[in-house]
Amino acid sequence: MKFFVDTADTADIAELAATGLLDGVTTNPSLIAKSGRQFVEVVKEICGLVDGPVSAEVIALDHAGMMREAEVLRALADNVCIKVPLTIDGLKTCKALSGEGTMVNVTLCFAPNQALLAAKAGASFISPFVGRLDDIGFDGMDLIRDIRLIYDNYAFATEILVASVRHPVHVLESARIGADVMTAPPSVIKALFNHPLTDKGMAGFMADWAKTGQTI
Repeated sequence: MKFFVDTADTADIAELAATGLLDGVTTNPSLIAKSGRQFVEVVKEICGLVDGPVSAEVIALDHAGMMREAEVLRALADNVCIKVPLTIDGLKTCKALSGEGTMVNVTLCFAPNQALLAAKAGASFISPFVGRLDDIGFDGMDLIRDIRLIYDNYAFATEILVASVRHPVHVLESARIGADVMTAPPSVIKALFNHPLTDKGMAGFMADWAKTGQTI
């Protein structure tokens, strides 16, 4: 499973990229606003930090506007992935861009039927939001299971990019189901490293090593 980080904080991206575990980055208007920086400037910098796809979201709501913005964004770097909403205009844009060989991430997916439409439109990635479904009383992982089944039934090439990941269990369940990608905030990715028995084991090893009085 590919690991993307969901942030516009370039310091966090650089830190995670240094681990060799980071396969891409997703951003959105809220994350860009939180960074307090210029959108185009941030996207260009992020593209230089990772080799994999960097999702940059259009702001326009109409097809013509989305295409104009996509032209600006995809000129920034070869690894820009244009992010569009799961609307009729968004899918029209997806179809047009994917037909030109541009990566497209269709976002704000909350239903299997929506994911089916995105795949038919040629999306590179579909972004189902599991955490937001959990928030309103649904099991977000059920959506991932349904999409996996549908995509496997028809051999769609669209990759399932699990988004709105809130905790390590979302990551685990995504991997069990067979999602292609997950994107999570830096804090969730860093939490994957943690286990109390790892900490306890390391403390024991270090204490025993200190008793030997040796150095390496």
